[in-house]
Amino acid sequence: MSSNTSRRRWPLLLPPLLWQLTFFLLPLLFLFVISFWSVVNFRLEPDMTLKNWDFMLSRSSFWSAYGHTWALALGAAVVTTCCSFPAACSLAFTVSERTRKLALMFLVVPFFTSYLVRVYSWQAFLADNGIVNALLALVGLDGLPMLNSDFGSLVGYVTLALPLVTLVQTMGLAQIDRNLIEAAHNLRAGPVRTLFEVIMPLAKPSLVVGALFAFILAFGDFVAPTYLGGGAPPTLSNLIIDTTKSGQQWPRAAVVAIVMILTLVVTSLAAVRLAYGRRK
Repeated sequence: MSSNTSRRRWPLLLPPLLWQLTFFLLPLLFLFVISFWSVVNFRLEPDMTLKNWDFMLSRSSFWSAYGHTWALALGAAVVTTCCSFPAACSLAFTVSERTRKLALMFLVVPFFTSYLVRVYSWQAFLADNGIVNALLALVGLDGLPMLNSDFGSLVGYVTLALPLVTLVQTMGLAQIDRNLIEAAHNLRAGPVRTLFEVIMPLAKPSLVVGALFAFILAFGDFVAPTYLGGGAPPTLSNLIIDTTKSGQQWPRAAVVAIVMILTLVVTSLAAVRLAYGRRK
C-alpha cells in the first residue's frame, strides 16, 4: 500500500523538482563555477583560480558593503514587522471574516504594479523640494534630507515587504484559538499582558517568518538603495553592478552573489529554527 502511494506521488513531485533543478540549482552551480574563472581582455577564461575570492574577501570595501547591507536589511525587517503587527492584529481580531478577506485582497493589489514605479513615486515625496518637506515648511519646520540616504532605502524596502509581511502575520494571528485569549481575560490578564504572554508567543512563527521575508527581500534588493538611497555607501547589490561594469568582472561579481546566497541560507535556517523549534 505504501509503495503504491509512493509511486503515485513521484509524478506529482517531478515537475517542481525539475523546475528547481533547471532554474535554481543549475544556475547556482554555474555561478559558483565562474567565480573561479578569470577575465582576460574582457573575456571569461575558465582557468579555475582562487584569485577572485582572495581579491573580493580581502577588500575592506566588500566588508563595508556587507555590513551596510546587513544593517539595512535588519532594520527593514524590524520596521516592517512593527508596522505590520498592529494592522495584522486588527484584521485578525477586530473585523469580520468578510472584511478580513477584502483587506487581504487589497494587500495583494500592490504586487500588480511595478515595484520600480512605486519607488520612483517616492522620489516626489522624499526629495528636498518634495511633498513631505513642503508640508514641513507650511508648519514652519526645516526640511529633512530623506532622498539619497539610508532612510530613503528603508522606505523602499518597507514599500516592497509591508504587504507580504502583513499577509503572513494576519494568517498566523487568525489561527490563534480565541478561547486562549478569553481564558487570559478571565484570569484578569490585561490587554498588554495578554498580548505579550499569549498572543505573541502563539504568533511567533508568523512573526519570525514575516520578518525573514522582509530581510530576504531587502538584502537582495537593488532598486531601493539605487533610486532612493543614492547608491552610496553601496550595498552588495550595488557592488555587483559596479563590479560587472568594471572590466566585465563577472567572476568577482559571482563571488559577491554567492556570499549573499550563503548569508541568506544561514539566516533562513536560523530563523526557521527560531520559529518552529521545540518549546522547552
